[in-house]
Amino acid sequence: MSKFGEYISINVTIDDDHVATVEMDNGELNHFDLEMLGSLADCFEALDEEPSCRALLLTSTGRAFSAGANFQAGSTTPKGLGKTGRGHLYDEAVRLFSNKKPIVAAINGAAIGGGLGLALVPDFRVACPEARFAANFTRLGFHPGFGLSHTLPRLIGQQHAYDMFYTGRRVKGEEAKLMGLADRLVPKEDLLNEAHSLAKELAISAPLAVVSIRETLRADLPEAVRKATDRELQEQNWLFKTEDAKEGVLATADRRTPNFAGK
Repeated sequence: MSKFGEYISINVTIDDDHVATVEMDNGELNHFDLEMLGSLADCFEALDEEPSCRALLLTSTGRAFSAGANFQAGSTTPKGLGKTGRGHLYDEAVRLFSNKKPIVAAINGAAIGGGLGLALVPDFRVACPEARFAANFTRLGFHPGFGLSHTLPRLIGQQHAYDMFYTGRRVKGEEAKLMGLADRLVPKEDLLNEAHSLAKELAISAPLAVVSIRETLRADLPEAVRKATDRELQEQNWLFKTEDAKEGVLATADRRTPNFAGK
């Protein structure tokens, strides 16, 4: 196993099985910011050009896979993104969805909000019962982002997506497996081994054929994500200014049920 590159909040190694393990390392909740997402996109692009890598394993340190953007109490401007940054954030999302080589995610904990969007970049998700998935945007008072309005119904179907979007509820590992949000469910202690085994299965296959087939199956995805994020950003820009958005962020920070007024 050898270290690959130097990245902000990202640790990368490539092993003898041709699997690159990309480990997000940005605190216990792995909140992302523009710098981290840009670093992750740079990493994916570099691994696309690295012959010793045939498959990627995306995982994280801490207790969450990713809790998404870091909304500070009382502010609807995510820390590390800024008001002008949200558009650029989605440019990075499009870059992530544009990578060439197959990706397996090991979902060790919460994938919330934009963190759920990040969890849908990989082709496969291996989860444990402790994993939690939530499109919690309505609980915060604004519109989904990170391309989720396209990627979530594409993966789990329209009705399941309606449920997750409208309610904002958390979906546990077992339910996630039933609805197709997780491909495999294993005990937490086996999570990384199972995810690596799946990535190794992909790496054993003919690499040129895998990349070719993946490009066929996902050819429209980056552009679809771009169109989705254009719409998402438009809706977020006005919803972020509402009283409900301020209340949603405060209520989440205070760990209480929000009292929305519809204004």
